[in-house]
Amino acid sequence: MDEDVLSTPGHLISLAARGFARLSESRLKPLGFGVGHLPVLVALQNGNASTQRDLARFARVEQPPMAQMLARMERDGSIQRTRDPADGRSSRIVLTKAAQERMPEAIETLFQGNREALIGFTDAEAAQLVHFLMRLIENLDQIASAESSLPGS
Repeated sequence: MDEDVLSTPGHLISLAARGFARLSESRLKPLGFGVGHLPVLVALQNGNASTQRDLARFARVEQPPMAQMLARMERDGSIQRTRDPADGRSSRIVLTKAAQERMPEAIETLFQGNREALIGFTDAEAAQLVHFLMRLIENLDQIASAESSLPGS
């Protein structure tokens, strides 16, 4: 067998993702954020979502893990929930003032980590890498969607 399974895109991307996660986690922790919170924080900051269901969809996670994450974020003072006036059964989620104030530093911290990780890449290579990763994610989403629609899934 000539092909090395440890040199496949899937394995290498997994290693890179874990490396980025470790780097980001260590740098975000002093700001009171976790790397897993980022999609939620960004969605709330940008107004892309305000309910648990919308946040789960935006972050591409299932409802139970999202509920757990939101409970931790609420406990840690990053978000607050208010009753939805249109639907008393659900709540609206917003960033706390403290989280809003820390977001610019958190985002800059992440951009800095990305710049450091891409040292030696030209701007064109970095843009190409992002383009390829977006295409890869799209392909994986299509595969997952097709497999979830199969009988017995």
